[in-house]
Amino acid sequence: MSAHVTVPPFPGEVVTQAHVRIIDLPGAGPAALITLDNGEDHSRPSTLGPAGLAALDAAIDEVAATSGLVAVAITGKPFCFLVGADLTGIGHVTERGAALAMARSGHAVFQRLTGLGMPSFAFINGAAMGGGLEVALHCDYRTISRGPGMIGLPEVFLGLVPGWGGAYLLPSLIGARAACEVIIRNPLNQNRLLKPEQALGLGVVDVAFDAADFLEESLRWAAGVVRGDIEVHRAEVDRGPAWQEAVAEARQWAAARTHGATPAPDRACDLIEAAASADRDAAFAAEDEALADLVMGDELRASLYSFDLVQRRAKRPRGVPDAALARRVTRIGVVGAGLMARQLAWLFLQRLEVPVHITDLDQARLDAGLGWVRDQIAEQAGRGRLSEREANRLRGLLTGSLSIADFAGADLVIEAVAEEIEVKQRVFADLEQVVEPTAVLATNTSSLSVTRMTEGLANPERVVGIHFFNPVAVMPLVEIARTPSTDEATLATAFTVARALKKSAILVKDAPAFVVNRLLMRFLGEIMRAVDEGTPVNVADRSLDPLGLPMTPVNLIALVGPGVAYHVAAQMHSQFPDRFYLSDNLRRLAESGRPSIYDWSTGAPVPDPEVMALFSIGRPAMGDPATEAEIRSRALAALADEVGRMLDEGVVAEVADLDLAMILGAGWPFWLGGMTPYLDRSGASVRVRGSRFLPPGVASVPA
Repeated sequence: MSAHVTVPPFPGEVVTQAHVRIIDLPGAGPAALITLDNGEDHSRPSTLGPAGLAALDAAIDEVAATSGLVAVAITGKPFCFLVGADLTGIGHVTERGAALAMARSGHAVFQRLTGLGMPSFAFINGAAMGGGLEVALHCDYRTISRGPGMIGLPEVFLGLVPGWGGAYLLPSLIGARAACEVIIRNPLNQNRLLKPEQALGLGVVDVAFDAADFLEESLRWAAGVVRGDIEVHRAEVDRGPAWQEAVAEARQWAAARTHGATPAPDRACDLIEAAASADRDAAFAAEDEALADLVMGDELRASLYSFDLVQRRAKRPRGVPDAALARRVTRIGVVGAGLMARQLAWLFLQRLEVPVHITDLDQARLDAGLGWVRDQIAEQAGRGRLSEREANRLRGLLTGSLSIADFAGADLVIEAVAEEIEVKQRVFADLEQVVEPTAVLATNTSSLSVTRMTEGLANPERVVGIHFFNPVAVMPLVEIARTPSTDEATLATAFTVARALKKSAILVKDAPAFVVNRLLMRFLGEIMRAVDEGTPVNVADRSLDPLGLPMTPVNLIALVGPGVAYHVAAQMHSQFPDRFYLSDNLRRLAESGRPSIYDWSTGAPVPDPEVMALFSIGRPAMGDPATEAEIRSRALAALADEVGRMLDEGVVAEVADLDLAMILGAGWPFWLGGMTPYLDRSGASVRVRGSRFLPPGVASVPA
C-alpha cells in the first residue's frame, strides 16, 4: 500500500526519478528493477527530496501491481547509487512538524521494499551515502561494485543522525561496535567513508563484483538467491553487554572529540544503544523524533551553510579572471628542498605530471629533499597506486641542482625558503634574471608581504602568492594573494594550477598573514596572554572546547611548531601591536627546542615541568586568574573584531570566503559554519561590531 508522501517538494528540488523495468532473473523468473536517476551527469549525484520520495513510492506501487514477479531490485545511475536526502532543500524546512513529516515519509517509503512479499535486492553501483545506504539497508540483500564508490552514513558530520533507518538497521546487521565506527567515528574523523571492499569486510554488503559487468553479475547472483542455490550467511550479532560497552566507548570518544559542541553524536549513540532491544517501529519513531529535533537546530543550519560553501563556492571562487587568460604550465621549479618545498614538488609531480626541478644552496639538503620525493613515489608503487612504468616516469620528471640558472624554461617557479623578506626578495631578483618574462613567480609565504617581495623587479606583475597549508597533500585550501601589480594572466594561471592540483582556492588581498593564519594568530594570542597572566595552561587550553575545534590551542602550536608559531605571531605583532599579543613565554618555548608545552609521556596532556620552569608567569591584571568562560569570551571578541576589520579592508570579497577558509584551511567543523555563524549565535558579533555578520536565517534556524 502506498506511503502517500504528502510533504511539499523542496523549492528548486532536482527530482530523482524511479524508473521501473521488468527483467529476467536467469532460471528464476521476472523481477522488477528500479533505477534511481536525477537526469544529471555524474557531477550531480542523485538525492531524495519530497518529490523524489514520492517518485520512489509510485515506483513501488507499480511493482506491487505487477503480478508474477519473483524479486525487486533497486540500483542507481552510472557511478551513483544514491547519496541521501536533498540537503539543499532541508534548509527550507522552517517548522518541526515539516521536519518530522519528512523523516516519517522516508521510513514509510523505504519500508515498503521489504513488504512486497518477495526478496528485495540493492545493487550498489557507486556512491551510497546517508539515505542512499539506508535504502540499501532496507533491502534483504546487497551487492556492491568494486569500482570507485564511497559508502557511509555521514550525518553526524553535518549535525544530523541517520534518520531513515540507518541507526537501527546497521547495528542490527553488523553489530554495535562496527556500526559506531561507521555512524560516529568515521564522520567525526574527517568524514571518512568506506570503500567497497571495506563495506564487504564489515558485512554491510553481501558480495562484491567488478565494475565492468556489475549489473549482469548482480542479476545472476540474485537469481541464485531466489532459486535457493545461493545461501547468504551473516554473522550473529551480539546484543549482550558488549553492545552497550561499544556504545559507551563511542559516546566517550565523541565527547572528547566535540566537547558537546554538537548534539548529533550523543543522539546517534542514544539510537544505537536503544537498537539493542527496541522493535523496528519504536526504533524508527525514535529516529523520526531525533531527526526533527536536529533539523530545527542551529548546528545543522550552520552545517548546511558550510556544505554549500564547500560544494558550491569553493568550486566557483569570486574574483577569478577568465581561465582562458591562464598561461600554459609545462615545467615547474621549486626553490628550496625543506619540509614545504619537497611536499610541493611531490604534489606538482603527482597531480600535474610535468617536469619538476628543485634547487637549494646545500647539497645535503637538496639530496634529502629529492630522496623524500622519490620515497613517496616508491611508497605509492608499493601500495599498487602506481604501476612501475608510472613510477619510473615520475622519477624521470624529477630533477635537482644547486644552480638557480637551471630554472630557465620553467613556466612557474614557487619559492619555499626561509620566512625572511630579504631572502625572498633576493630569490625573486635572481629568478628574474633567468626565467622568461612571462613565467609566473610564486611565493608560499604564510605571513610576509608579497608586495614587498616585488620591490625592484622589472616585472612585478607576474608575482603572486600561492599559500599552501601543511600537510600539503591533505589540506584542501590554497590562498592566492594578489598584489596591486599582479596581472590577470598571472592570477588566472595560479587558479588554474590550483584547480589542476585538486585544491580549493580563494582570492585574498596581499594583507598580513592573509586569512587563516591571521585569524588563528589573533585567538592564539589571547590564549597565551591568559597563560602569561597566570591562568593554568590546562584551563586556558580548555577554554575553546565548546566550539568543538579539531585540536586545542596548545596542540595547534605544537602541530605547526613553536618556532613557526612565534615567528608568525611576531610578524603580526609588528603589524598590529595593539591587537596581536606577542607572548614572551612562547618565545622561550620556541628557543628551548621543546615541541610542546605539554608532556605526553603518560598518555595525557600534562604541562611539561621543564617548559614551565622556563616560563615567566605574571599576575592577573584583574585579580584572580581568568576562567575558561572569560578567556573564551575574550577570544571570540578578538575573532569578531578581526573578521570585521578584514572585511572592512577587503581582504576577501565576502564573509563567506572567511568561513570557507577556516573550514578548508584550519579544519574547523561544519557545525560552526566555518566561524561567523558561531560568532553570530554566541553574541560576539553584536557585542563587538554592533551587528551580525550574516542575515538572520542564514546558517541559523529562521525566526
